[in-house]
Amino acid sequence: MQRVTLLAGGVGGAKMAEGFDALGDVDLSVIGNIADDAAFHGLWVSPDIDTLTYSLAGRIDRAQGWGVADEALRALGVLGELGNDTWMTLGDRDFGLHIYRTHALQQGQSRSEIAAHVAQVFGVKSQIILPTDDVVQTRVRTADGWLSFQEYFVREQCQPDVLELGFDGIKAARPTAAALNAISTADLIVIAPSNPLVSIDPILNVPGIRAAMAAASAPKIAVSPLIDGKVVKGPADRMMTALGLRADALGVAQHYGDLIDTMVIDHADAALVGPINALGISAKCAQTLMKDLGDKSALASAILAGVR
Repeated sequence: MQRVTLLAGGVGGAKMAEGFDALGDVDLSVIGNIADDAAFHGLWVSPDIDTLTYSLAGRIDRAQGWGVADEALRALGVLGELGNDTWMTLGDRDFGLHIYRTHALQQGQSRSEIAAHVAQVFGVKSQIILPTDDVVQTRVRTADGWLSFQEYFVREQCQPDVLELGFDGIKAARPTAAALNAISTADLIVIAPSNPLVSIDPILNVPGIRAAMAAASAPKIAVSPLIDGKVVKGPADRMMTALGLRADALGVAQHYGDLIDTMVIDHADAALVGPINALGISAKCAQTLMKDLGDKSALASAILAGVR
């Protein structure tokens, strides 16, 4: 049984988690991004952790890649009728989870305990781990000032140019013991094809996590979220360009640098194998576009095959 630790955020991270989860010879631990978390309507919402949980539980809305299948928006409709801002789409079933999480937090449970309980009740077999139990929140600076990540991503639909990124609370955050253990005991560490700037960096920048990654003896592999210089979903390419980074697989490899040993890129980016190898990172080509469970498990298998 191969112990795989996956760093993941967003839809790409959830797809990669599903791929490893579907393999019978993998003991998977997923360290998820919590820096997108925010309060809405008095409830604490954890979008990336919920997307991971819903995906691995088979409850995800496959059409949009997030939220719950067979969902309704009656509660959100009432809130709108009463004059609340409703740009953050939260379905009725989704509200149930947020109510549970908020009440559990008020009862003194840690965020890790809550995430683990939800995953267990929903039938998730892999471990979903938080990098920290402290509150860390991504901020995006635009020409109009600082926005929360959800304001930028959902309300503004990623339209404003990104001038700077920040992570409120990250300097004081403490890593969870579970995250450090998952990294130190892994046979393989994989960085999912998630946005490196706002999905993976908030995990790596929790004090102690990057050092644990560097000290880990396991091979460290990153999967590029960009194919032929384009994202499958999300604003990673525009963010990287705006912040002076190359918006392609080579730019992702440069961003991770010596933290990783291997970079998995799509066949469409075969021309970048040489430049990535020149960084001291071994580049491997595979089909990285994951349209269905077959694609997800095939990519996971190819990653495992590359290190065995």
